[in-house]
Amino acid sequence: MIDWTPTAIALQIGPIPLYWYGIAYAAGLFAAYLVVTRMAERYRLNTDYIGNGMIVIGVAALIGGRAYHVIDQFQLYKDDLLKIVLPPYTGLGVYGGIVTGLVAFVYLTRRWHQDLWTWADVLAPGIFAMQALGRWGNFFNQELYGPPTTLPWGIAIDCAHRVAPYLCPPGTDPTATLGQHFQPLFLYESLSGALAVAFLLWLASKPRPRLRRGDLLPIGLIWYAIVRFLLENLRTGNWRLDGIPTAQVFSLGFIAFAVALLVYRHRTAPPSEMVGLPPTSQAATGDEPPEHEPGVDAGVPGPADPEPLT
Repeated sequence: MIDWTPTAIALQIGPIPLYWYGIAYAAGLFAAYLVVTRMAERYRLNTDYIGNGMIVIGVAALIGGRAYHVIDQFQLYKDDLLKIVLPPYTGLGVYGGIVTGLVAFVYLTRRWHQDLWTWADVLAPGIFAMQALGRWGNFFNQELYGPPTTLPWGIAIDCAHRVAPYLCPPGTDPTATLGQHFQPLFLYESLSGALAVAFLLWLASKPRPRLRRGDLLPIGLIWYAIVRFLLENLRTGNWRLDGIPTAQVFSLGFIAFAVALLVYRHRTAPPSEMVGLPPTSQAATGDEPPEHEPGVDAGVPGPADPEPLT
């Protein structure tokens, strides 16, 4: 078992602290960038869109994730609302980030005249690469843990970071762990993210006759929703609706949405649009801009830069 309890601050530069949480998510973003870039190159898409796109989607996901977390853990902020917007931003709700991130993603693909479904396949494994590394920020914050356990991978949580009903007796040293260990839920989500990256990249490694372009994103959503639904049974103090964890409600909603999206794609996309194949239409590949939209670069490396956001 792991008896060592980490500190949230990696480095103190004068009055400015550098948090492990931010480092973990920066590493996750970098991993996502590498995965998305590699996928875009495989699909012969214009990688110039990725940098700007990830910034916009990342900011949107940050806003949505922060909003979800604040609602989920409002008791931490009700007495000091400025903590919601002031650093350190040590709380993000994945479902809130997914919702606002996807809205931004759809907006950008439409604005930049890109093939939505192809970029959905490109984006899907990148989301999980982000999760696989970013979840380690929760470890350094001593959060996202479950009930006490005797499993060999149980982690220690000091008294200062305990949640009900695992609070230490009054007067206990805040740094004490009392020899107790807890389920590392952050680790389960991290491992699940790593497995999802490998699985989605495998699906994209060659043409899959039973899968249509764009299927990787809903498959990824189903994967995450099932894992999250199961892990919510081990969490305490989470946001609930009529006694049901809100994340489980979101999980069921995401599964229903993803299944509907799969059904829609399989009814509307021709069999030639398979996962693992680059897009073949002129608008998707961007060999030349469509005649009705002069000057628009639509997908492959070339001299044109993405249309600037205004």
